[in-house]
Amino acid sequence: MSVKMSTSSPEAVKKLLENMQADLRSLSMECKKKFPPVKEAAESGIVKIKTIAARNTDILAALKENSSEVVQPFLMGCGTKEPKITQLCLAAIQRLMSHEVVSEAAAGNIINMLWQLMENGLEELKLLQTVLVLLTTNTIVHDEVLSKAIVLCFRLHFTKDNITNNTAAATVRQVVTVVFERMVAEDEKFKGLTEEPPAVQGNSNRRSVSTLRPSAKDAYMLFQDLCQLVNADAPYWLVGMTEMTRTFGLELLESVLNDFPEVFLQHQEFSFLLKERVCPLVIKLFSPNIKFRQGCGSSASSPAPVEKPYFPICMRLLRVVSVLIKHFYSLLVTECEIFLSLLVKFLDGEKPQWLRAVAVESVHRLCVQPHLLRSFCQSYDMKQHSTKVFRDIVNALGSFIQSLFILPSAGNTSSTSTPAGGSVSASQGSAQGGPGAAGAGGGLITQAAFEYRGTWIPLMNVSVQGSAKATYLEMLDKVEPPSIPEGYAMSVAFSALLDLVRGITSLIERELSKQEQEAAMREEAEPVSPPQRARCPQDPMAHEVWEEMVNACWCGLLAALSLLLDASTDEAATENILKAELSMASLCGRLGLVTPRDAFITAICKASLPPHYALTILSSNTANLSNKVYSIQGQSVQMVSPSSESHQQVVAVGQPLTAQPQGTVMLTAKNIQCMRTLLNLAHCHGGYLGTSWQLVLATLQHLVWILGLKPSVGGVLKPGRAVEGPSTVLTTAVMTDLPVISNILSRLFESSQYLDDVSLHHLINALCSLSMEAMEMAYGNNKEPSLFAVAKLLETGLVNMDRIEILWRPLTAHLLEKVCQHPNARMREWGAEAITSLIKAGLSFKHDPPLSQNQRLQLLLLNPLKELSNVLHADIRQKQLECVLQILQNQGDTLGPGWPLVLGVIGAIRNDQGESLIRTAFQCLQLVVTDFLPTMPCMCLQIVVDVAGSFGLQNQELNISLTSIGLLWNISDYFFQRGEAITEELEREEAVLLRQAQDKGEPLHRPFHPAPPFDCLWLCLYAKLGELCVDPRPAVRKSAGQTMFSTIAAHGTLLQPPTWNIVVWKVLFHLLDCVRKSSTTADKEKIESGGGNILIHHSRDTAEKQWAETWVLTLAGVARIFNTRRYLLQQLGDFFKAWEVLLDHIQSAALSKNNEVSLAALKSFQEILQLVTPIKDTDKLDALAMDVPPVLMESLQVSGPGRPLVRSDSLAERLAQRYGAQPSLPPPGEELDDSALWWSAWNTWYRIGTECTRPPSGGTDKLVFVPSQPFLTALIQIFPALYQHIAGGFSMEDLKKLGVILHGAVSVPISSDSSPFILPSYTEAVLTSLQEAVLTALDVLQKAICVGSENLQVMYPAIFEQLLLFVEFSCKPPQYGKMETKHVANAKYNQAEWVALNYVPFAEQSLEVVVDLYHKTACHKAVINEKVLQNIIKTLRIPLGLKYACPAESTWKLAVSSLLKVLSIGLPVARQQASSGKFDTMWPELANAFEDFLFTKSTPPDNLSIQEFQRNEAVDVQVVQLISTEILPFANFIPKEFVGRIMSMLNKGSIHSQSSSFTEAEMDIRMREEFSKVCFETLLQFSFSNKVSTPQEGYISRMALSVLLQRAQDVLRRYVEDQRLSGRCPLPRQQVTEIIFVLKAISTLMDSLKKTQPENVDGNVWVQVIALYPTLVECITCSSPEVSSALKDALGPFKDFMQPPVSKVQNGES
Repeated sequence: MSVKMSTSSPEAVKKLLENMQADLRSLSMECKKKFPPVKEAAESGIVKIKTIAARNTDILAALKENSSEVVQPFLMGCGTKEPKITQLCLAAIQRLMSHEVVSEAAAGNIINMLWQLMENGLEELKLLQTVLVLLTTNTIVHDEVLSKAIVLCFRLHFTKDNITNNTAAATVRQVVTVVFERMVAEDEKFKGLTEEPPAVQGNSNRRSVSTLRPSAKDAYMLFQDLCQLVNADAPYWLVGMTEMTRTFGLELLESVLNDFPEVFLQHQEFSFLLKERVCPLVIKLFSPNIKFRQGCGSSASSPAPVEKPYFPICMRLLRVVSVLIKHFYSLLVTECEIFLSLLVKFLDGEKPQWLRAVAVESVHRLCVQPHLLRSFCQSYDMKQHSTKVFRDIVNALGSFIQSLFILPSAGNTSSTSTPAGGSVSASQGSAQGGPGAAGAGGGLITQAAFEYRGTWIPLMNVSVQGSAKATYLEMLDKVEPPSIPEGYAMSVAFSALLDLVRGITSLIERELSKQEQEAAMREEAEPVSPPQRARCPQDPMAHEVWEEMVNACWCGLLAALSLLLDASTDEAATENILKAELSMASLCGRLGLVTPRDAFITAICKASLPPHYALTILSSNTANLSNKVYSIQGQSVQMVSPSSESHQQVVAVGQPLTAQPQGTVMLTAKNIQCMRTLLNLAHCHGGYLGTSWQLVLATLQHLVWILGLKPSVGGVLKPGRAVEGPSTVLTTAVMTDLPVISNILSRLFESSQYLDDVSLHHLINALCSLSMEAMEMAYGNNKEPSLFAVAKLLETGLVNMDRIEILWRPLTAHLLEKVCQHPNARMREWGAEAITSLIKAGLSFKHDPPLSQNQRLQLLLLNPLKELSNVLHADIRQKQLECVLQILQNQGDTLGPGWPLVLGVIGAIRNDQGESLIRTAFQCLQLVVTDFLPTMPCMCLQIVVDVAGSFGLQNQELNISLTSIGLLWNISDYFFQRGEAITEELEREEAVLLRQAQDKGEPLHRPFHPAPPFDCLWLCLYAKLGELCVDPRPAVRKSAGQTMFSTIAAHGTLLQPPTWNIVVWKVLFHLLDCVRKSSTTADKEKIESGGGNILIHHSRDTAEKQWAETWVLTLAGVARIFNTRRYLLQQLGDFFKAWEVLLDHIQSAALSKNNEVSLAALKSFQEILQLVTPIKDTDKLDALAMDVPPVLMESLQVSGPGRPLVRSDSLAERLAQRYGAQPSLPPPGEELDDSALWWSAWNTWYRIGTECTRPPSGGTDKLVFVPSQPFLTALIQIFPALYQHIAGGFSMEDLKKLGVILHGAVSVPISSDSSPFILPSYTEAVLTSLQEAVLTALDVLQKAICVGSENLQVMYPAIFEQLLLFVEFSCKPPQYGKMETKHVANAKYNQAEWVALNYVPFAEQSLEVVVDLYHKTACHKAVINEKVLQNIIKTLRIPLGLKYACPAESTWKLAVSSLLKVLSIGLPVARQQASSGKFDTMWPELANAFEDFLFTKSTPPDNLSIQEFQRNEAVDVQVVQLISTEILPFANFIPKEFVGRIMSMLNKGSIHSQSSSFTEAEMDIRMREEFSKVCFETLLQFSFSNKVSTPQEGYISRMALSVLLQRAQDVLRRYVEDQRLSGRCPLPRQQVTEIIFVLKAISTLMDSLKKTQPENVDGNVWVQVIALYPTLVECITCSSPEVSSALKDALGPFKDFMQPPVSKVQNGES
C-alpha cells in the first residue's frame, strides 16, 4: 500500500509522465538512424501520453487501459537486439510496471518479448530483474503467462554464466515464493465471504483444478510440476523447461513447504499433493541411502551395483523430511512413521559418517520440539500395532552414542590413534578448554571431552541449548560429502539428548502444574469431599500420554546418559547430564512411575560412589532393571558399568562403609558433583521420591562415610577429626566443599517439614531400613558404625515436631527396638541420643493445643522413654536417666499424667546395671521426693513408694538402699502431714475408677482393694518396707525393719480398724514368713571380712547369723505390736487365729538352730505372756490407743531414720470420724475370755520344749545343733508365768508333757567352748541356772498341788517320778541321743566337743527334794498306790550299787543317808499296808539295794586313806544295824524270800568281804573286819535266835552256816597244799589274806556258839566245826606270821568243846 500511495500522488504521476516522455525521446534519438519504425513509434507514443494526460483526470488508470499501446515502442526497441536500446527499453518497462500501469495483455506481450531476448541470450540479468518486477508489483499475470515467466527464469538458471545462474536461482526462489504469497493473499481476501467448495475427492486430472481460485490454481500447478521435475518427469504446466536438477527442485520444495504450511493444511487439493506426490517421491529418493552399507559398496558378490548415497540429495531430502514432519505431521501420520524409521536407520553404525552426522542433526531438530515428540508418542507408541517410533528415536540416539564409543568408525581415525590418556593432538588442543576440570591439574588446559575405555571424543559447542542449529544440513553448496570432525556427531547427539529431556520434562511439568492449579482453583470454588476429588482427575488421557512418553524413552535415555556421565571429563557436561537425570527422576516421581524413577536415581547414586563400589541396594536394583528393561527391540542398549580407568581428578580418599575392613576408595570431583546433584534431588523433589529415598539415603550415607562426616548435636553431620579415619585423605578442594555439603545435607532434612505425610513416611522408612543395614554391618566387629541414618532420623524428627504424632511411632520403634539394642556402643549411644533428644524436644515444643491439654500426645512422647528401660545396655540407661533428670528439671511441674511413665523409668533399675546408673536414677528419685510430691497426682504416690522400694532392693550400692529407706520414711511423713488432702483426692479418683470398672463389668484392680484408698497407700508403704526387711543385706534389713515398726507405731493409728487386719496378715505375718524362710535357708559359710578393711564381728560372720539378727528384730517388732495394740487387734474377728500364727512364729524361731534367734523368740514369748487383759476403764484408753508406749517412743526417736514423731491424735480422730468408726471397746463387765489364748500358748511352749530337747537322731556328727543353756533356762523360766494362766485346767497329761521337757532340757550337753562360762568349776557343788529353773518349775507345781484340791494330789507320784529321774543323773548322766559327751574334766576347751554337765549337785538336790517331799507325803493314797517308795529304792539302788564307782563320792553317801531316812519313814507304812500287797514288789528291790551296796563291785580308789575307809565301813555297819533293828525283828510281816535273801547276804558279808591289793600294813584294817564281824554276829544272832517263826527260816540260816563252814574247810586245805608246793617262796598276797579271814571267821563262830543256847544249834554244825580242827592243825607249819597269829586265835576256843564223849542216845533226835 505504501508503494501505491507514493506512486499515485500528483507529483509522482507528474514525474512519471515526464520520465516516460524522456524515455521515449531517448529511444527516438537512438533509433533515428538504424531503426526508423521504432523512432516513429516512439514519437507517436509521446503524443499518446500527452493526450492521455490532458484528457483524463485519473491519469494512471487511463495509462493502464492503454498500456499495450504505451508499451509497444519499448517492445519494438527490445526487438532491435541492440544492447544499449534494449537496456533503455527494459528500464522504461520496469518503471511502468513499478507504477502498476501494465495491463494483462501488455504483460503477456512483455513476457513474450522477454522470452525472445532469453532465447537470444541477451541482457540476461536485466531480463530476470524485469520478470521479478513484473511478478512482484502486481497480480495480473496468471496461467500460461505466469508459467512462461517461471520457465524463463528456470532456463536462465542453466546458462553457462555463473552469475546468471545464481541470479536466476535466486529469482526462481523469489518467484515461487511470490506465487504462493499471492495465494495466501487471495485466501485472506475471500476469507469469510464464501464457503470453501468441497474438495473433489480423488481428482486425477492434474491439469485443471476447477475448484481453486486463480492464484491458488497457479500455486497448485507450480507445486505439482516441481514434484514432477524432481521425480524427473515432464512438467504439466511449466511448458518449455529444458533441464532441471534434483537438488534445486528439492530446495524449492523445502522452501515452499517450510514457508507456506497453511496452504497445504487448509486446501485439501494441496494436502492431496503432499500425500500423493511429495511423500512417495521422498521415499523413492531415499532408497540408495537405505540400501547402502558402508564397506560393502559394490562387491563382486552383489548381483547389481548399488547406487551410492549422494550427499547433496540426501541432505536435502532430510531437510524436506524435517519440514514435513514439523508442519504436516498431522496430515501424514503414516508417511512420517516411515520417515522417522528411516531416520533411525540412518544413525546406524554401518552408514557413512556424513550420513550419520546429517541424520543426527535431523534428529536433533526433532528433539527440540517436545510437542512433536508428544504427538509421535500418541500416534505411534500408544497405538497397538504401530512401530514404537518415539522409543526407537531415543534408543537410536542412545545406541548411536554407545556405538561412537564402542566402534570407532573408519573415518574417525584420530580417536583410535591417540593412545588412552596420551598427549592431546594439536587439533584437540586448539579447541577451547572445558571450564571445569583444569582447576587442580596444573597448567594444562584440558578440553571438554568424553572418554571411555580408551576412546577419547572431544565435545564441541554445537548449538545453543534448545535450538537445533545444524552444520551439515546447511551445506547446500557442497556436492562431495564433507569430512566430519571428530566429536561432532557425539556433540550433536549429546545436545539432542539434553534437549529431548529438557523438552519433555518442561512440557509435562508445565502441564502438570497447570492441572494442579486448575484443580486447586476448582477446589476453592466448590470444595469437594476428598473421595470425589480423587475421582475426577484432570484429563486422564493427558496422563496416559505422559506416562507413555516416559515409559518409552527412559530406558534409552538412562543407558545413554549413564554412559555419558561415566565418560564425561568436563564439569559442565557432567552437570548437564546430571541435570537431565535429575529432571527425569523427578518427573517419573511426579507421574508415579516407580521403576524408571528408581533407575535414574540409581544411576546418579552409582555415579556418586567410587567405581565398582559394593553397595547392595544399588546393584540389586540395577540387576532387576537390566533383566526387565534393557532388551529393547532391535537395539543393543547396554547398561554401562562405570569404567574404572576414567581420568578424573581424585579429590578424596576414604574408607568404604563395609562390614569387612577393606582398602581405601577414592572419590573424584565428579563423584562429589554427583553427590551434590543427589542432595539437590532429595532437597527439591523429596516429595516424589517415595521408596527411592532408600537409594538416595543409602548412597549419601556411604559418601558421608567416605568423606568422614560424623554426626554432632542434633544429628547435623560435621567433618570428623582426623583421628577417626586415619585413612581418610581430603584435598583442599573438598575441605572447602565439606561444610557446604554438610549444610545441604542438613537443609535436605530440614526441608522434610514441607513434605506431605506420605512422603515423610517414605523418608522415615528409608532411614529406618538404612539404619538397619548399618546395624547389620556393625555386628560382629568393633569397626565404627555408620551413624548417618540415626543422625538423620533425629534431624527429621526435630524439624517435624509440629506433626510429630504421625511419625513418632515408626521413628521411636526403630530407634528403640533396633538401634538402642545394638551391641555396638557407638551405635547405641546415638540411638539413645536421638531418642532422648526427640523426647526432650517434643516435651518442650509449643504444641497446639499445649501438652497439658493433650494428655494422649504427652504419653505418646514419654512412652519411648519408658520403653528404653527394656534395653539391657548400661550406656542407654545412663542416657535415659540423664534425660529424665533434665525433663524433671525443666518440665517437672507440668508432667501431670506423665508421672507414672517417668516414675516407671526411674524405677526400672536392675542389679546388673552398675552403680553409676543406679546413682543417677536415685538422684532423679530424690528430686521427685523432695520437690514434686505435692505436684503429682495422688494416684502416683503409690508408684513413688514402689520406686523408692526398688532402690532399697537394688544391691549395687548399699548407701543408696539405706538412703531410700530414709526416703520412705520421708514419704510416710508426707502422707501423714497431707493426710486429709490425699484422702479426698484418692477417693475422688477411686470413684471414677469404680464407675469405669462397673461399666466394663470388671472388678476394680487395686492392691489391697477393699481397704479405703488412703489406707491402701499406707499398706503399699508397709508392704514395700516389708520387702526391704528381707533384703539379702543385713544393714538394709535392719534399717527397713526399724523404719517399718517405727512407722506402724507412729502412724498406725491413721488406719481404719479393718485395715489392721491386712496389716497383720498381709504385712506383718507375711514378713515373718519370709524372714523365717530366709533364715532357715541362709548360708552357714563364713563371710570373709568385707572389702578388707571392714571387720565383721564373729557373731555376724555368716549369712545365717546376719539373718538371725533380722529374725530377732522382726519377731520382737511384731510381738511388740501385738502387745501394744492388743485391745485393737482383739476386736478383729480372727485375733485368736492371728495369736496362733504369732505363736507358731515364736515356736519356729525358738526352734531355729540359732541361739540368738531362739533366745529372742523366748523373750518375745515372755513379752506376750505378760499381757494384761484389756482395761475397761476409758481414761486409760488414750494412753493405750493413741500413744506408743513411752519406752517405745524413746527408742524410736533414737533409731527412726528421720524427724521425731509427731503426735497423731488429731488426724487419727478426724479419719476415724470420717469413716464413722469409733475404736470400739468391749461393753463393761464382759471379760474377754483369754483361756483359749493361754492354752494355745501352753501348746506352743510344749512344742518348743519337745522339739528343742529331742536329741539328734543321727550318729556322731559334730555339726548337730544343741540348744544353748540360756535358751533352755529361758524356756523353763517361762513355765511358772504360763502356769499362772493355765493352772485351772492343768491335768496329769500336761504334767507328763512338762516332765518330758524338763527331763529333756536337763539332758542337753553344752559345747566345750562355752563350758567355762556356764559350768561351775567341777569341784564346786553348785547348780546351773537351768537346773535351778527346772527344780523351781517342779516346786511351783508341788506347791500348787499342796494347796490345791484333792484331785490334784494324784500328781504327786508323777512329780516323784520326775525327781527320781533326775536323781539317777548322779550316776548315769542322761544321754543326749547318740552323742558322745566327754566328762568335763577331760574336755579341751578349744575343741568342738560336747561336755556333759556335772549333774551331781542337781541329782543330789533332787534327792533332797525327794526325801523332803516323801516326808510330807508318805501316807498319801496316791503315793502308796503308785509304789513311790519302791521307786525311790529302785532309784537309790543305782548309786548305792556303784558306790565307789559313783562320779561323786558324796552321791552314794547321800544315797545311803537318804535311804536310811526314807526307810525310817516308809517301812512302818509298808508294814501297815502289808496285808494290802501294795508293797509286795518293794521288798525284792530293797534286798537288791542292800546287796548292791554292801557287796559293791567297785573297788575303793587307791588313794583312799585309812580313816576314810574306816568311815565308809562304819556306814556299811549302819546299814547292817538297820537290818538288825528295823527288819529282822519284824520278820513275820515280811515276805519269807526277802528274809532269806537278807540271811544269805549276812552270810556273804561275814566271809567274803576282803578287798585285794593292800599293803601288808593296811591289810588287817582293809579287810572290813568290823563289818564282817557285825554281819556274822547278826547272822548268828538271827540263825540261833529262838524267834524263828518257821522252820524254813531256820533252815536258811542253817544252810548258810554249813556253807560257810564248808568253805572254810576248802580254803584251809588249799592253803596247806599250796604252802607245801611253794617251798621257800611266799604265797600270793591274796591267798594269805583269804586264809587269815577264814581263820578270823572261825574264831567269831566259836564265840557265837559259845553264847547261843545249845538247843538252837543244829547237830550238823557241830560235826562240821569239829571236822575243821585237824585241818587247822595242819596249818601250823605255815611260815607267815599273820597266819600264825590268826591260827592261834582260831585254835584257842576249841578247848571249850573238848569234853569226853557222851552216849549216842543222849544226843539223839533233838
